[in-house]
Amino acid sequence: MNATTITKYGLGTLFGAIHDYLEVYLPKQRKLSVHTQKSYRAALDSLVDFIKLYNNLPIQDVTFEMLTEASVTAFLDSLETDRGYEISSRNARRSAIRAFLKYAADRNVVNVAILQEVNNVALKKPNKVETVDYMSMDAITAIVEQTDMAASLGLRDRTMLIMLYDTAARVSELVRIELKDLRFGKKPTVILHGKNSKIRSVPLSDRTVQYLKKYLLEYHTDVPLSSGAPMFYSVAHGERHPLSDRRVRYLLRDYADKARMTCLEVPKDVHPHQFRHSRAMHLYQNGMDLTLISQWLGHAQLETTQIYAYADTEHKRTAIAKATPENSPLFSKLNPERYTITDEDALKRLVGLRK
Repeated sequence: MNATTITKYGLGTLFGAIHDYLEVYLPKQRKLSVHTQKSYRAALDSLVDFIKLYNNLPIQDVTFEMLTEASVTAFLDSLETDRGYEISSRNARRSAIRAFLKYAADRNVVNVAILQEVNNVALKKPNKVETVDYMSMDAITAIVEQTDMAASLGLRDRTMLIMLYDTAARVSELVRIELKDLRFGKKPTVILHGKNSKIRSVPLSDRTVQYLKKYLLEYHTDVPLSSGAPMFYSVAHGERHPLSDRRVRYLLRDYADKARMTCLEVPKDVHPHQFRHSRAMHLYQNGMDLTLISQWLGHAQLETTQIYAYADTEHKRTAIAKATPENSPLFSKLNPERYTITDEDALKRLVGLRK
């Protein structure tokens, strides 16, 4: 499509909107990463190709009106059946299409009806229950206690691991924390810099604050809390550098290997994201609402947080089944459906109708 064609198809048309969305909105206004832009582009490109074939017409004749619940559902089905996409990838494509149509509807009220039509396309439930790679509190504690407080870097590493768990931060967010991101006071918090330049404020527990204050007194006595100095750093050639993702992963794996000698609950190949999953799961199991957990984790969509509900109920169902022998009179009384979350269950939990 050349410049003349783009001019012909203005913002009110499908291709005009696609052009401005991909060339202006995503890179210049949202400032999304190249990788994310590529993902959106691929989703819309494959959608247009499908709609062209679905309606048996030239690509330039594809319009907004052809994006219906039926056509978009057929497109998503084809990703699974013809291209072998996983359900998670299918749902990601659905989200990308809806994000584009929301952009188009915000800029042209005519497209609101198209957005409402496509919003009817259901999120597909996985064929099997989602699993979450999380650890018990005993395993988390065992790993943290492997840090040697008598060693020169023991306090740094322990504070780092406690904060990794307490904030449920991604490792990339942890290493980007600067001193100015800390907020001490009646309700201590830390500012985390997440994906796509999004920031969120996460509360800090009393225990984390205690370790942070000890850590600051030892490692940042010469730097004001208002500075942009990295919170967790290493020293090379006399200069401080933020710890790398790779270094944090190495340290965590090393401490986990040591902890496994005394705590059998520590899994093999522990990685930082397990701390994030563990914190989220523990919050859910202790009664925190999924909507709050979603905000805590910085999830763009509530659907992403549902994995903790699915995983927790499956864990309960499996545990009850294992604890009930087949020859027990209670075995026939078990009701697996009671411990299976349906889309209706998940929705009611998300909006607060069910706890």
